Amino acid sequence: MRKEERYKGVLDWFTQHVPVAETELHYDNPYQLLVAVILSAQCTDKRVNMVTPALFRDFPTPEVMAASTPEVVYEYIRSVSYPNNKARHLVGMAKKLVSDFGGVVPSDVDQLQKLPGVGRKTANVIASVVYNQPTMAVDTHVFRVANRIGLTNNSKTPLETEKELVKHIPKKLIPIAHHWLILHGRYTCTARNPKCDACGLKPWCNYFLHPET
Repeated sequence: MRKEERYKGVLDWFTQHVPVAETELHYDNPYQLLVAVILSAQCTDKRVNMVTPALFRDFPTPEVMAASTPEVVYEYIRSVSYPNNKARHLVGMAKKLVSDFGGVVPSDVDQLQKLPGVGRKTANVIASVVYNQPTMAVDTHVFRVANRIGLTNNSKTPLETEKELVKHIPKKLIPIAHHWLILHGRYTCTARNPKCDACGLKPWCNYFLHPET
């Protein structure tokens, strides 16, 4: 199967069957989403959504967060993974957001990556979700699903996967395609025992069509 045919089949199926796909993180503004995405690294969205209500209540703006300390923030996020590092990142992010960006979350991926705790994946999420830019954040789900289906040719790194996906997916679909792949990996194409019988992508999936490879 030609790669173009596989991409068209997969994207058409998602467009028809999953017309709405969005982040499962709870947030009300760009600052809150940035905090939530930083917290979500190697942690479930469900867990993050459990700790953010109190965090957002007591640190409603970057200015308030910047005036706090990692030790204080830690008490709010202690149940997420790597809470010490993330507490430092959140306070550092807020300080730089206030000092360098006037408290406004930037839309540029390179500018976003200047914030503590913000790597390329997080920057791409913010640019895509908040500003609807054609950026593809590659987490473990996207990396796995893209390789399994055959959208990428056994990419070795998230950056390789990102470049391949952006190359073949129409710009207008990239923001939602990011969520399609994440949610598909989270609920259907799981790491262990993928639910192939319930998957609508079987006609185009390299893993299903050629399980021996």
